[in-house]
Amino acid sequence: MFASEDGLKGDPRLQAISEAIRVVPHFPKPGIMFQDITTLLLDHKAFKDTVDIFIDRYRDMSISVVAGVEARGFMFGPSIALAIGAKFVPLRKPKKLPGEVISEDYELEYGTDRLEMHVGAVQSGERAVVVDDLVATGGTLSAAIKLLGAEVVECACVIGVPEMIKGYCRLNGKPLYILVEPRR
Repeated sequence: MFASEDGLKGDPRLQAISEAIRVVPHFPKPGIMFQDITTLLLDHKAFKDTVDIFIDRYRDMSISVVAGVEARGFMFGPSIALAIGAKFVPLRKPKKLPGEVISEDYELEYGTDRLEMHVGAVQSGERAVVVDDLVATGGTLSAAIKLLGAEVVECACVIGVPEMIKGYCRLNGKPLYILVEPRR
């Protein structure tokens, strides 16, 4: 569900967040309208508003784990985790974590990829939120949900592509919370 459908309709913060995201046409390949959040991170008010909206949503949900998907989920997840009193668990690309890991493979439109997490980072019964910058098909988030092995309460993304997620706003049965649509 989009934040504008969940009590934030008309909230000026959502407009400011959307406007702070730069669109880079034809990157990384022709036809792609890349949603560049680095400009959002440069706008301290829009960045803070982004994090604050997620904090307000998850503060009273007894969340013990905020899992961030590499790499852009790392930019929002730790701040959310600190503010709500949860631990931050990085979900990394292959071969980035030292020590023993567990992994989950997933399909991309152009191949496959894998997420990894340290063994023991999340315990059975913990309540988690998965954070990423953008959701299109949901493949990465679905892999994150499977990998965590916890009670995933929701997946949280700054940007959601409505044409891609329309008709299924749940991933593995989990709700999806999105702040803004992509800019064109």
